[in-house]
Amino acid sequence: MIRAGPRNSAAPFNRISRSTLRTWPRCQYYRAIRPQSIARYPHTTRSRSDLLRTLRPLAPNSPFKIQLSRQISTKPLPQRRGPVFRFFYRSFAYTGAFILVAGGLVLAFFIYDASTYREDLSYTDIPVSTEALYPRRGGPKNLPIADTLVSDDDCPENTRSKHKPKLVVLGSGWGSVALLKQLKPEDYHITVVSPVNYFLFTPMLPSATVGTLELRSLVEPIRRIVQRVKGHFLRAEAVDVEFSERLLEVKQTDAMGETRHFYLPYDKLVIGVGSTTNAHGVNGLENCYFLKDIEDARKIRNKVLENLEHACLPTTSDEERKRLLSFVVSGGGPTGVEFAAELFDLLNEDLGRSFPKILRNEISVHVIQSRGHILNTYDEALSRYAEERFAHDQVEVLTNSRVKEVRPDKILFTQKNEQGESVTKELPMGFCLWSTGVAQTEFCKRLASKIPIQTNRHALETDTHLRLNGAPLGSVYAIGDCSTVQNNVADHLVTFLRSIALEHHKDPEQMRITFNQWRDIASKVKKRFPQANAHLKRLDKLFEQYDKDKSGTLDFSEMHELLLQIDSKLTSLPATAQRAHQQGQYLGRKFNKLVQAAPGMAANEMEYGDLDDAVYRAFDYRHLGSLAYIGNSAVFDFNGLSFSGGLLAVYLWRSVYFAQSVSFRTRVLLAMDWSKRAMFGRGEFI
Repeated sequence: MIRAGPRNSAAPFNRISRSTLRTWPRCQYYRAIRPQSIARYPHTTRSRSDLLRTLRPLAPNSPFKIQLSRQISTKPLPQRRGPVFRFFYRSFAYTGAFILVAGGLVLAFFIYDASTYREDLSYTDIPVSTEALYPRRGGPKNLPIADTLVSDDDCPENTRSKHKPKLVVLGSGWGSVALLKQLKPEDYHITVVSPVNYFLFTPMLPSATVGTLELRSLVEPIRRIVQRVKGHFLRAEAVDVEFSERLLEVKQTDAMGETRHFYLPYDKLVIGVGSTTNAHGVNGLENCYFLKDIEDARKIRNKVLENLEHACLPTTSDEERKRLLSFVVSGGGPTGVEFAAELFDLLNEDLGRSFPKILRNEISVHVIQSRGHILNTYDEALSRYAEERFAHDQVEVLTNSRVKEVRPDKILFTQKNEQGESVTKELPMGFCLWSTGVAQTEFCKRLASKIPIQTNRHALETDTHLRLNGAPLGSVYAIGDCSTVQNNVADHLVTFLRSIALEHHKDPEQMRITFNQWRDIASKVKKRFPQANAHLKRLDKLFEQYDKDKSGTLDFSEMHELLLQIDSKLTSLPATAQRAHQQGQYLGRKFNKLVQAAPGMAANEMEYGDLDDAVYRAFDYRHLGSLAYIGNSAVFDFNGLSFSGGLLAVYLWRSVYFAQSVSFRTRVLLAMDWSKRAMFGRGEFI
């Protein structure tokens, strides 16, 4: 038995032999030695640094006494195994652990899968209102009025919201989904009306046309989104709106194929029906394909495959084969460019696996653009990069060209030569995609014809609170591609001057504005028109520039000219998914604020007037940037900062859209589709 004495005593160590030191356990032996005593034993098997490293857990100035008691044995330590043995031992250990973990996960999955099946009957007695089964008739056309829906008593939450303000949302696109995600359940009686029962992730639609992504990876059932806010969904199409009676006319096709019309009452109506493709007066568009929804993508996929199969037939002549393999894209915007890039990737990467190699040599892809560059809304450097990339991939870009007519076997178009003269040319084609801007739907045209101040032929005009101009204030809103925000700052000059004129008891048109008053007016302009903030930064320079008589004041004509100059710099908001998404989020937050402020406004008898402006700010669009895929590379344009590159840019492009996907389900499906393309190619397509 060996005992370690006081910390200032080294006597016990003088009686320990060298062989005994080697047999002591390291954790007890080294902790029993003081740092000052290490130098006395140079014959130990460990170095000074090793001993100090082991001693760290025990403070060197510890005042207590260490007592060690252990039987000493002269039995030699076990011999260490060789490296080969250790390698196989660890390999088998890791393999066994992996098998156990993987087996546990598989077992857990089967247990979860078994729990998803139900054998018990899930139906119960549900009370249904008589008004839902037998709706009353009324309105200008004496149609059934759906005051109550059959799902209003499905659950207690639906029953509580049955008598809340009725919010009707038209469409299931970006703006409508963003609005639904912002709303709080049970604040409104929500009804979504759309001819399709899904939300479509449109930015990735070109990838679905060639099999890079599956169609189901881009859609989310709209009923799942509506269910979160305890709302209702009607698969129908809006026809007309009776603004005076707040009735929405809706039509749907029943099981017998007959069209039924009925009215849907509303307190607030949000129009987000999107847009259609702009024909630009070109004849023969029945020979073209469009890319707006899932059915369009499916038709394009089948047509491309059909052309490839016909080109392989022995009865197909060389001229006919070249025509079948000539793919034309009319429109050099993001949709047309991305489709051309995806189509080229398919033909270049996957065609040779299943089809004769001669097809690859005879395939041609053409992009017809009316402007001087493709992607003309992007930075010029990015447009040139895209054109260089297409030139490298042998994708022909025909700029300064306009399509005159589309025939079943060829396209007639005009192109300006070096002298600026228009020359008519023709291009044989087996497939043509028409992607040349947007136009109003028939529903929006019908609404615009009922409101005299709606003079825009391309979209419904709204104010900065997204309220439809000409409709009853605070009842009808429009978002997305079907609308445009009207920034007519100069037309509101009298409104801005009215408060100042009342203080001085003068006519607004006879006022002379000082610089301090100009600053007050500018703050009101910024609040009413947030898009004008960028053009009202140097108020002193603007005041000095338009004070033409150098009187230190601005009269009505000078103020009007100043605001007209600001109007000329304000551009229309882009018809993009991010704009619709921001507008939907804005309306959702504002509707929540209106519900919170409703008790206070009722107490103060504020039931009429500009409630939107009193409760919430005007809509301020913030451009987050643009991006496009151009064939194993991508381009980005973020507020003047441009970036382009190869596969790293492609992975960044995928990451952005992966993060913007609407649900966890679609994110998982996107990741699986990209993985399948990498491992197996676009196998389900060709």
